[in-house]
Amino acid sequence: MKSITFLSVLAASAVGLGAADGLKIDVTHSVQCDRKTQKGDKVAMHYKGTLGDSGKKFDASYDRGQPLQFTLGAGQVIAGWDKGLLDMCIGEKRTLTIPSELAYGDRGIGPIPPGATLIFETELVGIDGVAPPEKETGKDEAKENKEADKAGEKVITVVLKATEAPKTFMADNR
Repeated sequence: MKSITFLSVLAASAVGLGAADGLKIDVTHSVQCDRKTQKGDKVAMHYKGTLGDSGKKFDASYDRGQPLQFTLGAGQVIAGWDKGLLDMCIGEKRTLTIPSELAYGDRGIGPIPPGATLIFETELVGIDGVAPPEKETGKDEAKENKEADKAGEKVITVVLKATEAPKTFMADNR
């Protein structure tokens, strides 16, 4: 509960600002799904928050071992989260770079100084009432599959060369 209060203290003052106001969203692990997050969803998020200028961690749900639960788009968290966490699949990871106008503004709060840009590494753990995708097919897995395909091609080439070697040897012994 302490975290939701921490993230929502000034959320009301930042409501109404769009992504054109400097919010940067970087999908670090994508997932294919039929149902993405939308306004009004009760979601569970793991996150780590750092200060943009120093990289100093100020909060992390991972440290508590429990994701933060809140209703997306309801002003319970900072506006940068309400906007930056829309259209996510369960299991997806994003890094949000949130300008102060979409975070805590000129007031700051706790370890966050006034005017601070915040960086959040986020992971959508769940959407209330929505089953997780059966199989994640993200960037990481696609890269692994591509590397496995290359390795498989090398094995096939070596096997083909190995099967040709005895024929060549037999031909030389005639």
